[in-house]
Amino acid sequence: MEQPDIFARTSLLLGETVMDAIKKQRVILFGVGGVGSWCAESLVRSGIHHLTIVDSDQVSVSNINRQLMATTKTVGQVKVDVLKERLLEINPHAEIIALQRIYSAETAEEFHLDDFDFIIDAIDSLENKAHLIKRACRTKATFFSAMGAALKLDPQKIRVAEFWKVKACPLARALRNKFKRQQEFPARKFLCVYSEEVLQNRGTEGNNLENADTWSAKKAQINGTLAHSVAIFGFTLAGLVIQEIVKKVDEMTQN
Repeated sequence: MEQPDIFARTSLLLGETVMDAIKKQRVILFGVGGVGSWCAESLVRSGIHHLTIVDSDQVSVSNINRQLMATTKTVGQVKVDVLKERLLEINPHAEIIALQRIYSAETAEEFHLDDFDFIIDAIDSLENKAHLIKRACRTKATFFSAMGAALKLDPQKIRVAEFWKVKACPLARALRNKFKRQQEFPARKFLCVYSEEVLQNRGTEGNNLENADTWSAKKAQINGTLAHSVAIFGFTLAGLVIQEIVKKVDEMTQN
């Protein structure tokens, strides 16, 4: 018996030409935590066939409240491996490459960014994020980036804007200040998902947490996070990818 088309509803909305284009795109996603894991799921469910996921971490208990592949059964397992297994359960024919690595200035060339159509940034290390932004903007790939998704409660305050127009986001501000200090700027404009909401931790646990408005050189300090907020960030990133593909197909058919 022939297997039903898992993308029938998607094709109904977008059409076969767009679906063919989606299948051909090569996407690399850096960071599969709270934001990135939901982004990856949405991409594969939307028909993305070639997806590379990059993250060095293992699933921890503290991930369970918000990360797609984090459950009591997956604690201790490599995040990209667990996520790859889930994504292949959605589409067994997808080409999912899982890399347990850290993106940094030292490792940047290992990822061959020029080979991709889309580059998505969902990492939280300030130093590595800044480097990825500058490197990705020198490629021909379409680049999207997630700003800070912690300390967010109101989904109606999540926005999309060009990087230099992002408002009220401490991470975006830290990145812009870093670029200005170094006098090294992204080579082109790019869209970001962010929230205008800035909350403070209300809990008494983790009194050693750093201030929400500062980022260490290596990794953003830990702050309270909710599943619906990070998921909307991730879904929005995936939506931007699909929208861009639809736009390109429409432009080609009109010319």
